[in-house]
Amino acid sequence: GIAWDHINVFPTWEGYKMQFELLIGDIEKSGSLVFCSDDSELNNIVNACEASAKIPTNVLPYSTPAFVVKNGITELRPEGEKGIPLHIFGKHNLMNLEGARLVCEQLDIPGHHFHEAIKSFKGAARRLEKIAETKNTIIFKDFAHAPSKLRATVEAVKSQYPGRKLIALMELHTYSSLSKQFLSHYRDSLKPADVPIVFFSKHALELKKLPPISIDEVKDGFGQENLKVFTNPYQLEEFLKNLDYQNTNLLLMSSGNFGGIDLNELTIEIQKELAE
Repeated sequence: GIAWDHINVFPTWEGYKMQFELLIGDIEKSGSLVFCSDDSELNNIVNACEASAKIPTNVLPYSTPAFVVKNGITELRPEGEKGIPLHIFGKHNLMNLEGARLVCEQLDIPGHHFHEAIKSFKGAARRLEKIAETKNTIIFKDFAHAPSKLRATVEAVKSQYPGRKLIALMELHTYSSLSKQFLSHYRDSLKPADVPIVFFSKHALELKKLPPISIDEVKDGFGQENLKVFTNPYQLEEFLKNLDYQNTNLLLMSSGNFGGIDLNELTIEIQKELAE
């Protein structure tokens, strides 16, 4: 799939889409194209390439595979096979998994071998990493910061644990995310969270020589009335420590470090509270 996450690299949407057309056009006629058919923009690009005959003969679309969630565990349900329990979860991960299966298939790796191997796969580095877990609470840390990744990650955790409250904290840290013009791309991205929180450092703006942004501008960009916005890491840390974590998941999303918050200390504090 494609998502408009790279405004610094490709300043225009049309220029960004063109990269996919060029990639498809560079595949040899005898090669294979594996693509996500759930992505409407990507479907349009593939159709345009087919119309201009700039596409390989073997075109393999994929979408989210059949799955169920049982007690916080996602199981694949391939036709004619038993349920396959996974460590990973979320539709975004499952779509990537299906795409990988088709690529392996083109390399003559049978589906049942792929499914056997995928049982032990714990996900990509820095994606939905569990940094603490108790019976009814999990603390996740994730590298997500681009709008589409943020949205997919929040939706994945909420869908996997629908009976739990979700506290989702993200840090505006990259050049694009700290741009006033880019904030609107985050609209509703934290919507599935019961307690959505955004942190950004005014010092980071100064270091990157970017114009200042206000808390109100961040709230307008995300478009969520219940959004909490912090610019002071100490105030953020105190706020997090005073929340109720019973039957709750905490999702920490950033490519930075939340202004230097000690996540180990925060985790220990939360675990102490849950043990009382």
